[in-house]
Amino acid sequence: MKMTKFEMIEEIRSLNSTASVEFLSQFDEYELQEYIDHLHQVDKEQLTASSNTVVPFN
Repeated sequence: MKMTKFEMIEEIRSLNSTASVEFLSQFDEYELQEYIDHLHQVDKEQLTASSNTVVPFN
């Protein structure tokens, strides 16, 4: 199901709260989707990196 531009902006803001609605509104749906995909990829990479972190046992 395709998201509306407003829904895309809300999705981005849920992942990056520093992005303002005013700023994001400048971009078209294609660019917003690319940014959403990027944010999801970064999130996955951070989760993978944190799950591979060895915590020393004291």
